[in-house]
Amino acid sequence: MKARKGWTVARRVVQIAMLCLFALPLVAAGWGIAGRYAGGEEPEATPAELPVWGSLSSSHIVGIDLLDPFAALQVAAAAKDIAFSGLLWALPVLVIYGVIRGRAFCGWVCPVNLLLEGVDWLRAKLGIKVKENPVPRHAKIVVALVVLVMSAVTSVPLFEALSPVGALSRALLFGSFLGIWTLVAIVIAELFWAHRVWCRALCPLGGFYQAVGAVGLVSVKIDHDKCVGCDACKAQCLCAPEILDPAIAGEEDRVSAGDCMLCGKCVEACPAKALAIGPTLPARPHL
Repeated sequence: MKARKGWTVARRVVQIAMLCLFALPLVAAGWGIAGRYAGGEEPEATPAELPVWGSLSSSHIVGIDLLDPFAALQVAAAAKDIAFSGLLWALPVLVIYGVIRGRAFCGWVCPVNLLLEGVDWLRAKLGIKVKENPVPRHAKIVVALVVLVMSAVTSVPLFEALSPVGALSRALLFGSFLGIWTLVAIVIAELFWAHRVWCRALCPLGGFYQAVGAVGLVSVKIDHDKCVGCDACKAQCLCAPEILDPAIAGEEDRVSAGDCMLCGKCVEACPAKALAIGPTLPARPHL
């Protein structure tokens, strides 16, 4: 049966659109990407004066300041100031992903996930075999907590200095390569050591959104009358295949784990069309 790719195509459109959201205003104002000016003698505006300015970590969109919630927590920890105004800037982002599902950021927005899906494709083409689950998926929650503690100890928002998400955004938009070596190390590990180990088990931002994703009103739903138990969905899962087990076993009517990215790979892989992404009522939180 020909594989369905509707959700993957939709994700690609959103992922590329999010990159363009910050890049195109720079180009339109006469500024080139990667921090270079490419306009005439005088630019129309400095980047900070544009309607959209910034990156996925920190941005200014039509007069509204937005901050990545995990970055805001790191800065607050580093400053030892819970009254840090950036926590307010992070609230709209937190509410959006909290209502949908936390790790939808990872599946639909994060440029690192887009890059690592390319690594998956390359590894398959090269025939390289790697480990599947060498690190437990909940480890990234511990990593997130350690990052916050170390940010407080060092007075530096630790992950922001090394974040591969920020590295990709900064390199594309501003020509900065801060954190690029973290990204290089991740690509090497993914290519030769373990499948999806960064996203599944090590990324502290993923750990934060896993905790947020314990609630959410959009889920992968299952029709138990159609499910044939073939596990084709688990073979394609970008998060952690075991999060599908309770639904396949008939214990749940949805994938309730906070780890779910809503990537749609399992839905596309199901030969019986037993899976679908859609709105659901609040369920018991489950990491």
